[in-house]
Amino acid sequence: MATRKQVQAAKRNVKAAQEGAKKKRTIANLPASTRRELGKQAARGRARGGAAGHRLEDRNREQLYEIAKKEGIPGRSKMGKWDLIQAIRKAR
Repeated sequence: MATRKQVQAAKRNVKAAQEGAKKKRTIANLPASTRRELGKQAARGRARGGAAGHRLEDRNREQLYEIAKKEGIPGRSKMGKWDLIQAIRKAR
């Protein structure tokens, strides 16, 4: 049988874990305008049939990562899409 103190500690741990999980849901916490732009970006990708566009902005993060890999850009694994775009442009 758990003591009262142990039960309270467990409840605190569960609550902390739940709050941490909520923070991980980044898209849900983004402003509506940002979510809308991400949706438009995805729609453009579907319209192209998933093929990469000519502009860097039209490519997804994985495609940009591969370009950065070919360019030999350090720290690329920790970069987001827009960071990769800036680094690629700077390298070219």
